Amino acid sequence: MPAQQAHDLNCLTIAELEAHAEQRMDKQTRDYYNEGADSGSTLRENSQAYSKYRIRPRVLRDISLIDTSCPLFGGKSPIPLGVAPTAMQCLAHPDGEVATARACRKAGVVMGLSSFATSTLEDVAAASGQNPRALQLYLFEEREHSRKLIRRAKAAGYKAVFLTVDTPMLGRRNLEIRNQFKLPKPYKIANFTEDSSSAATKTVMDGAPSDTEHKEEKTSSSAPGYHDGKKRTPPSGPISFHSHAPNPTLCWERDIGWLRKECAPEMEVWVKGIATAEDAVLAVHHHVDGIVVSNHGGRQLNGALATLDALPEVVDAVQGKIPVHIDGGIRHGTDVFKALALGADFVWIGRPILWGLSYKGQEGVELCLKLLRDEFTLCMGLAGTVRIPDISKDYLVKIDKAGFVSRL
Repeated sequence: MPAQQAHDLNCLTIAELEAHAEQRMDKQTRDYYNEGADSGSTLRENSQAYSKYRIRPRVLRDISLIDTSCPLFGGKSPIPLGVAPTAMQCLAHPDGEVATARACRKAGVVMGLSSFATSTLEDVAAASGQNPRALQLYLFEEREHSRKLIRRAKAAGYKAVFLTVDTPMLGRRNLEIRNQFKLPKPYKIANFTEDSSSAATKTVMDGAPSDTEHKEEKTSSSAPGYHDGKKRTPPSGPISFHSHAPNPTLCWERDIGWLRKECAPEMEVWVKGIATAEDAVLAVHHHVDGIVVSNHGGRQLNGALATLDALPEVVDAVQGKIPVHIDGGIRHGTDVFKALALGADFVWIGRPILWGLSYKGQEGVELCLKLLRDEFTLCMGLAGTVRIPDISKDYLVKIDKAGFVSRL
């Protein structure tokens, strides 16, 4: 009989993990990680959407052998769950993305790495070993910056690029504005240090920059791009998130083909931020390898559909031609089951990983993954399923506002 991992009696749920992180993070970090755009309604609805569904369990089925594995990037994942790319993880714990990578490696779970990480993609690759990983990409207007990053990811063995497509402009995040959020010393946006001055990569969260940094900022400050009505001027200066990540010029016809060519043959190209059937059809038409239904964790367009509510139309539009993944609002193993029942092939977890990282570093991320894996496996068994392909909308009903139940 395989040995069972001991429970952390101080943390038995993702909600308790969030509470522990609340106590450990400073206010700037907590606000940056947990905030949504504007009033935060889409952020809240990402989680609330799961409560609109109930599971229809089947019984008297042999569930003595449950297989939670599923295909991913040409291989197999032990569970249909991965760690979503989230920026600047060293804010949660000094070991940051490297600790997350080690936890993912131990669990055999795929890791997504943000372009704006506080650890280099090479360091994360070294910590990951042979474990699969994907690079989240903002396609910059000056493509050479992106081309360099893609080449490095290829050389480091990344399996896929996740192109973020929902940031032509940045959503309004009021706490970030009020806190005047900046990355504190000694952390850097590690993947762009060769393209950035020390002033841009070592901005201070609290207190004023040094005299040297003031001088550097005057000579090498970052500026966003703009259109003067006649022509577009791209962002200038050292790469920073607010100046370079938003790209209002991105379009299907020009950019997807270019990216596929740059990534071939080593890396798949996925689009992250699809929320409608129309864009799902375009994704298939432009030969991307997969879709992530996402609203950027509720941090972009407030008032947009919760990702779970957007999922069914995307799945219907794709018609099984490419895989459909989802992120946003998943806080329990039953949420994973519900997303799969509605047609998702795989789910990605963001904020709970950051909470685990803040709680106990690598051990906290391992705990987060264990909680979700155990809850999902238990849900599969109690629902009467033993394989991922068994999970379908037949296992769900939907509850309307009046409390009436309807089959899907």
